[in-house]
Amino acid sequence: MPHTAADIERMLAACGASSLDDLYSDVPEELRLNRPYDLPEACSEKEVRDFFAAMRDKMTPLTCFAGGGFYDHYTPAAVSSILSRSEFLTAYTPYQPEISQGTLQYIFEYQTIMSRLTGMDVSNASMYDGATATAEAMMMTVAAARKRNRVLISETVNSAVAQVCATYARYHGIVLEVIPQDGGVTSRSEFEMMIKAGDVAGVIVSQPNMFGIVEDYAGWADICHANKALLAMNCQASPLAVLRTPGEWGADIACGDAQSLGMPLNFGGPYLGYICTTKALIRKMPGRIVGATKDAKGNRVFVLTLQAREQHIRREKATSNICSNQGLMALHTAVYCSLMGPEGLRQVNEISAANAHYLVEQLCATGKMEQAYPDKPYLNEALMRVKPGLTASAIIEAAEKAGILAGVVYADDLLLVCATEMQTRDDIDRYVQLVKSL
Repeated sequence: MPHTAADIERMLAACGASSLDDLYSDVPEELRLNRPYDLPEACSEKEVRDFFAAMRDKMTPLTCFAGGGFYDHYTPAAVSSILSRSEFLTAYTPYQPEISQGTLQYIFEYQTIMSRLTGMDVSNASMYDGATATAEAMMMTVAAARKRNRVLISETVNSAVAQVCATYARYHGIVLEVIPQDGGVTSRSEFEMMIKAGDVAGVIVSQPNMFGIVEDYAGWADICHANKALLAMNCQASPLAVLRTPGEWGADIACGDAQSLGMPLNFGGPYLGYICTTKALIRKMPGRIVGATKDAKGNRVFVLTLQAREQHIRREKATSNICSNQGLMALHTAVYCSLMGPEGLRQVNEISAANAHYLVEQLCATGKMEQAYPDKPYLNEALMRVKPGLTASAIIEAAEKAGILAGVVYADDLLLVCATEMQTRDDIDRYVQLVKSL
């Protein structure tokens, strides 16, 4: 639209092409549109607003009992208010520290919060999402091991995350092998056997795992280190306020998605991946790192540090291909955690756990469902087995008509259900009554 015929002619001359068709001659004919774009006529501002308002009115909000890696948590009004300020909303990567102190400071605060939450020495800022953050953690273990390229990943890691790791592994020459699960948790015996076979650079486990189970990883880090491998833990961020942290387990890398720290589900994003690690691995860690120092006058100031690892400095030799920073989502996390504090985060998880346990107990009482792993501890979600005569998909379909998102279907007879502080007892009772009626 902004280019005149003269602009196009100059561009074609510079490219050595005689026409726009010539410019796109490498694109196969069957992939070309070959018709005008199907665009509506121009609209006034009011007409555009009315159009989207009509779309919104067709949507039916659902009470969410689905988890599986992304969770329906409350976002305090102050978070949205601060994020919508123009100086935050329009800020980009702060290459020039002398004019970016505000942005650098909130990134520094974000790093501090995530380091404390995970019990690790340092945090980056930041990754696109939890899946790619975990894949980057996998690559960190191989980079640290140098000549080793074999990584073990637990079968209880979220399947979507595992698939992303497999894609990264395929194109980076990494051999990714799965540690089988046994009774809903990672098989320790299989893990010990696989790692003792040798050539393992890293091990990836999950907490809580994809079934909602809180696993016991006591001694796992020692076994990894004895075999010259690193332990990476994929963790939901919010539960780290009440669970044993990766640092306490002795892990070398903590990674995952920070969406559970009050980020709206918002049709799948944007979310925020995080990586935290030990000081020994800081040069292997991708993403931005903001450090605190002093200027010539002795004032405390903030700067990007260790930039020689970065793509914009080293190009193809960089630690990672991650270059852009999820600054706005890092700010979201910093504001949310600052408002909630340790006690607020603890309360969110306590309420979520209480609601989830009440939900599971009541669903079991219907006689239509039972826990798939009743002997395993869980926090705010659990895998339920649907009894014969009913299917997980049938529950999802019936619940949707009643304004409820009933969970995540794992199989015909398996449904992962979740609760947070967002669901009331009335919401839960309504869900339970619906299951009873099926």
